[in-house]
Amino acid sequence: MNQDQAIFPPPKNILVVDDNLDNLEILNNTLTEEGYEVRCAKNGQLALMGIESYPTDLILLDIKMPTMSGYEVCQKLKENAKTATIPIIFLSAYDDIQEKIKAFEMGGVDYITKPFEVREVLARVKTQIDLLKTKQALRILNIDLENQVKE
Repeated sequence: MNQDQAIFPPPKNILVVDDNLDNLEILNNTLTEEGYEVRCAKNGQLALMGIESYPTDLILLDIKMPTMSGYEVCQKLKENAKTATIPIIFLSAYDDIQEKIKAFEMGGVDYITKPFEVREVLARVKTQIDLLKTKQALRILNIDLENQVKE
């Protein structure tokens, strides 16, 4: 591992936000078995507090939750410079095209309908983590290139 890779550890931290404890348990167990570091929050307020103290690489976010919807959580994350670039995969029982469009317009990178198929969730998570790794590799290459130009 070179110095730049130490600065950018590989993305693997996932925050799952859902008010359904069964969904939290299934996603936590499944993603942990795949080698991801998973944290769970049962509502949007806990999710926002948790992200402030411990940033995450990817968020799986339920839309319909009491007190604060997933859309509201997403909006707050996108307004904060520290969290604006965290990819969000929305989870929802809504299978309506308007809801899906709204999720993407809010800043979501993907949308999974409930009840979800675990293999689909894993495939979509892997895609987003792979994209993060690619972006990270490009940042490292850019740093190396800038250093070479300086020399």
